[in-house]
Amino acid sequence: MGFLEDISAYIRSGEALDQNLGLEIEHFIINDEGKQMEFSEISSLINLVGKRLGAEIIHIDSYPVGYYTGEYSTSLEPSCQFEISINPYNDLETIESIYEEFRALWEPIFRERGYHFETKGNLPLVETQAITPDDIPLSPKKRYKYMDAYFKRSGKYGKYMMRASASTQVSIDYKSEEDMVRKLTVLQKISPILMIMMENKTDEYSTLPGVEDKTHLLRIQEWDDLDPDRTGFVPFSLDDDFGYDKMAEVIYHTPLILLTDNGETVNVGHQSAEELVANSIIYTDDLEEDRKKKLIEHFMSMGFFHFRVKKYIEVRVADSVPIEKALGYVALLKGLIYSEETLEKLENELASVTSIDELQDAVEEIERYGYDAVIYDGRTASDWANKLLNLAAASLSKNDREYLKNVRTIWDNCQQAC
Repeated sequence: MGFLEDISAYIRSGEALDQNLGLEIEHFIINDEGKQMEFSEISSLINLVGKRLGAEIIHIDSYPVGYYTGEYSTSLEPSCQFEISINPYNDLETIESIYEEFRALWEPIFRERGYHFETKGNLPLVETQAITPDDIPLSPKKRYKYMDAYFKRSGKYGKYMMRASASTQVSIDYKSEEDMVRKLTVLQKISPILMIMMENKTDEYSTLPGVEDKTHLLRIQEWDDLDPDRTGFVPFSLDDDFGYDKMAEVIYHTPLILLTDNGETVNVGHQSAEELVANSIIYTDDLEEDRKKKLIEHFMSMGFFHFRVKKYIEVRVADSVPIEKALGYVALLKGLIYSEETLEKLENELASVTSIDELQDAVEEIERYGYDAVIYDGRTASDWANKLLNLAAASLSKNDREYLKNVRTIWDNCQQAC
């Protein structure tokens, strides 16, 4: 079996009858002046707290950058955004409980040092242009050094993405290749609406420098202008023959920037996994299964599309938001994607949307006009958001429906439906 087939098989191995949801939230750790905690301080705290918990400490380039407890893991993103990744669960109460325990552990530690959690799509000081990304140091990982240099040539907003953005991500299970394609297709089509529903700005009128006509989705704008080889919507994903093999081809052909293998990280620039194999930089003949798995996971990690397909579908379109809204977002996705009836309704409603260009057009309209943007079938983004909320509410249990209230507060005419 070749490496391309190995990647396809890896994706197939994620098939599960479960309907679990994983939640990740990136946080800025800032002081009262809005400046972030430095890497050396937060890294040493991670090491200290992780050992106190008896957790597995995660090291990269010899630095402690996270820990794993069995229920969740933490990690440091490029400029010390502090991420929690909660294991997949079906019930929102468990996800909420794990997150609250995490916050209860860390809040007094940060408060004692004059820092606190901040959930925003962009670091407030950068969004309001009080400082620029150049004022923010990167974590001393080789990975980020190579990425930073690469993105200076590939697009306009690499510095913004790495140093000043934060997101909320949700993972979705699939039970078969057909199920993965259906869910990914619907998720991508509704994602422009999800983006505006989960926008989290400091100043409603702020824009990126030089883009004064777009006051919405600043974090999405940063990603879209980062590098066309690895961002935006998944290539070929609306084609009739899309499936595990086509997804594997996207992963195999995406330029890697860097290669992490056997504990070493090296710069490989624009070379893809396919090219590294062809050039004998990666030898596939004698790969042990564990090393092969880690290489595949690394290849996947270097594609920054709005959605990733791993052993689950990773939804990457939401800004970092407080836990109440994050749980409402998880409930929304649960109600839309894990209900066969609702999924079929959305497939039919969105059948006229057939190209990635149409998805990108909807995103750009929303970047300019927000909820008033006219997108699919002449309806506004607000109309579509209203519809998604009502569809989700109809398919959720009473307990899960309660979480939706933290997402739907701007739609006064929807309150009774919850």
